Amino acid sequence: MAETHEVFNQAPPLEGHNLYRTDQPLVDLVKREGGLWGESRIDALGTLLGQREWQQKGFQANNGLPQFHCHDRFGHRIDEVEFHPAYHELMALAIEHKIPTLPWTEPKQGAHVVRMALGYLYNQNEAGSACPLTMTFAAVPPLAKNSQVAGEWLQKLLHGRYDPANRPVSEKAGVTIGMAMTEKQGGTDVRANTTTAKPLSGNDYEIVGHKWFCSAPMCDGFLTLAQAPGGLTCFLLPRWRPNGDKNQFYVQRLKNKMGNKANASSEVEFRCALGWRLGDEGRGVATIIEMVALTRYDCMIGSTGLMRQALSQVVHHIQHRSVMGKTLIDQPLMQNVVADLCLEVEAALAMTGRVAYALDRSDDGFEQNLVRLTTAVGKYWICKRATSHIGEAQECIGGIGYVEESILPRLYREAPVNSIWEGSGNVQCLDVLRAVAKTPESIECFFEELERYQGQIALFDAYLNDTKQHYAKLQDPQYEARFMVERLAKSMQAAQLIRADNPVIAEAFCQSRLGELRGLNYGNLPLGIDCRAIIDRAMPQL
Repeated sequence: MAETHEVFNQAPPLEGHNLYRTDQPLVDLVKREGGLWGESRIDALGTLLGQREWQQKGFQANNGLPQFHCHDRFGHRIDEVEFHPAYHELMALAIEHKIPTLPWTEPKQGAHVVRMALGYLYNQNEAGSACPLTMTFAAVPPLAKNSQVAGEWLQKLLHGRYDPANRPVSEKAGVTIGMAMTEKQGGTDVRANTTTAKPLSGNDYEIVGHKWFCSAPMCDGFLTLAQAPGGLTCFLLPRWRPNGDKNQFYVQRLKNKMGNKANASSEVEFRCALGWRLGDEGRGVATIIEMVALTRYDCMIGSTGLMRQALSQVVHHIQHRSVMGKTLIDQPLMQNVVADLCLEVEAALAMTGRVAYALDRSDDGFEQNLVRLTTAVGKYWICKRATSHIGEAQECIGGIGYVEESILPRLYREAPVNSIWEGSGNVQCLDVLRAVAKTPESIECFFEELERYQGQIALFDAYLNDTKQHYAKLQDPQYEARFMVERLAKSMQAAQLIRADNPVIAEAFCQSRLGELRGLNYGNLPLGIDCRAIIDRAMPQL
């Protein structure tokens, strides 16, 4: 039987390429920020994630949703979540490439940069499983400060392999760590938590209460907060007790989320569960805040990775698709829109890379002040930009970017979680105000970093001076917080692009973000920008 038509004017699948080698901004950043010694690791992961086999695993992990089994067939309570096999393969890949552990097992200059690059690539393939990976990574500092409680856990976290079995830690080859903080009545306000912790002996406590959000409930242990006699306190709560009995940790249900489908998020109850105190009573927030700061930083990595994947799909598509007799990449309006999308990704990557560089210098007071403020600023701005960025990318591709065979719908559903998780936009803005009030030197270091790059682009100089004047004249800091944080974010992004020493990119960013407001949507770049050069730099060549 004859076919009704020939399929033509379609882009080939974007597969069989190296996600690292075809991302010139990332290649430049790794070299610039001191991660060149780890390039072979990044290159290896980039090669794998560009293959069709691993791309399909991302789809499989999202289509085969986690299934909760509260009881076995005999009626025993088991509280198990069953994942698609692809989810476990992705987790094993990430742990094999040390995404949750590299800066802790190889603490040298550039380790955070290398790990950032690995996480950025991984999120482009499947971001849901990145949630337990980032919590495991971020749990190391508070656990390390309480090694008398967490010695065996740290050993298996840092040097073990992925082991998804539901059994006591003593019987496992490796562990992962989750987090359970949010309660129904408080949300972000964890000081309103009602879960209680009764002292038993030593660091052992009996915990009773609930958590409205417990991410990745099949992790081996969870950092959680509860009200002890001395106030809100941080605990490590294991799924299994050391004697081999199941801890009184009960999953009530899995959340039916808009996105982040491969990851199981849940509601849980603690019914006289065993927990080990981390830090002093009443110092729960102070104990867990280092973990929270690192997970917020990982939200920057994740959102930047999502935008990069969306952009890769777009620039690949417009290179092959013709409309009205002319390839899309050669049409001026499409060039304007896509070059604008390119600038957003490169700016987000540069800012995130600067935080990684600072994290590698934990003994430098200036760099740590920069981390404190830039993480909150970046988490607010980059995560919020991702949703509109990916929506515009879908529109560039058209109808086939809206159907589920494309990765774009998954990216679009995934994007909001990084804005909401670990503190929404308002929380980040208020955190900036808190940081400045508590450590005024943090804003001084922030402005000092920006001032280093004055004298090269007039628009940047003017915008920075204007930003400093606005900051000095704030009348109602809370009311004006978003206005101020946005200016700080764009200033830092511009500064890092100037630092990267690519005048085409830096000048285009400054003209489009720091100059006259030409419009609120992407595609409002002013005349004179070399859009094709910007797009070619972002092109993922097969």
